[in-house]
Amino acid sequence: MTLVGMTAPQTSREGTRAPDAAPAPISGAGANLALLVVLFSSFMDLVDATIVTVAAPAIARDMGAGDAQIQWTIAAYTLALGAGLITGGRLGDQFGRKRLFMIGLVGFMVTSALCALAVTPGMLIGMRAAQGLTAGIMVPQVFGVIRASFAPAERAKAFGAYGAVQGLASVAGPLLGGLLVEADLFDLGWRTIFWINVPISILALVVGARVLPESRSASTARLDLVGALLAASGILLLLLPIIQTETWGWTPTSYALLAAGIILLTIFLAYERRLASCGGEPVFDPALLRNRAFAIGLSASVLFFGGIGSFFLTLSVYLQLGTGRTAWETGLVILPYALGSIITSGLGIALAAKAGRALLITGSLTIAASQLVLLAVIRHGSDPGFWLLALGLFIGGLGLGLAAPILVNVVLAGIPGRNAGAAGGVLSTVNQIGGSIGIAVLGTIFFTAVTGSTTDAPGPADYGHALSIVLVVTAVLYLVAGLVMLALPKAAAEHVDQ
Repeated sequence: MTLVGMTAPQTSREGTRAPDAAPAPISGAGANLALLVVLFSSFMDLVDATIVTVAAPAIARDMGAGDAQIQWTIAAYTLALGAGLITGGRLGDQFGRKRLFMIGLVGFMVTSALCALAVTPGMLIGMRAAQGLTAGIMVPQVFGVIRASFAPAERAKAFGAYGAVQGLASVAGPLLGGLLVEADLFDLGWRTIFWINVPISILALVVGARVLPESRSASTARLDLVGALLAASGILLLLLPIIQTETWGWTPTSYALLAAGIILLTIFLAYERRLASCGGEPVFDPALLRNRAFAIGLSASVLFFGGIGSFFLTLSVYLQLGTGRTAWETGLVILPYALGSIITSGLGIALAAKAGRALLITGSLTIAASQLVLLAVIRHGSDPGFWLLALGLFIGGLGLGLAAPILVNVVLAGIPGRNAGAAGGVLSTVNQIGGSIGIAVLGTIFFTAVTGSTTDAPGPADYGHALSIVLVVTAVLYLVAGLVMLALPKAAAEHVDQ
């Protein structure tokens, strides 16, 4: 259910780097403590991608935020995270993964506190973007720290623990968000979803300073900051008029921003092609698109992850504003989705090496079926009961667990091992960007449908109608994704350079 952390460990940036300048792996209690530190930090990052969706209505009420501002609160985090992943990985390669992990963790703690202290929607959006950037520094170091902490024979268990944390975070995000908003500790309301990151970060910093090993790459390649900035700016210009449609309408300025975004992305591709031809290391090597499986995989990834974040945002708004459920009750309704994904994720990983493509297609079509089940449940306009909603959500979770954990490795099966790390980094970034685009497009469709269906204050039927549209669109999205996946390699790759 999470948008963050879907990359399989073996596809990290390190697949193409020079050999590490690293000490021998530590062992025993030290290695286990190091693992706990990076897992706790990863848990915070993964939870932060979902926890805000449940708290979104409370944030809107408290701050007077509009629909577009709520979309930006979520999209700003995922977009900034995606923009920072590859650059963050290379910073760790060059300056030391422990050092960059600790810097990212401090930044994540500070920006979490600033999110909690935000007094305007604009400030919250800005701090969420900063929080995403710090996560983009921290997250890529996790795999390098695990490699430096464990001997090769023990890494599989460590990466397995990371996968378990992904599943736990998918359960904890909606539940924790609902619980914290509902508990209203110290009259802080939704702000506690950010404050909780502070004590966890402090504990991780104290322990991490003592037990995390340092490692780095022997590579001296320069960072492609220009490429990263061009890509992020181009995508931002594309998303801006889409999310602001309800507020701005489609004006000449909107079309000008879209055109500027397309121009910037064209310049980005040209710059990356030139940098690669000169022997540099671009954040995105256009030569990767010559690989048919990878090009198709990028399309499948955008389609697949483009529907997840937007679906949970619109579902949460529907459950709270449309049916009158509390934030805690909303978390409980979403819980079956997370449970379904946990049940099938182990099966998907176990069978990926033999039937990866079939699992992806099955998972995508299962999610499409779940959207149609939910459509049948809510289309009558009445408030559906827990069990009817739980059925559709549980089916969707089963599909997500089959496909999401293995998508990256199936796509990379067509990539030579020497390029797997770079391609994996690009694919991870595209996952985040796809989520941001989905929130922009489907969120705008939802909120426009809510406000456009009545001249009075929206009622339950209006929210149900808007969610029905989103369900139809996402069902088609996952059907198309399933068709695109037919062209992917049959089985997952195991690019393990370690």
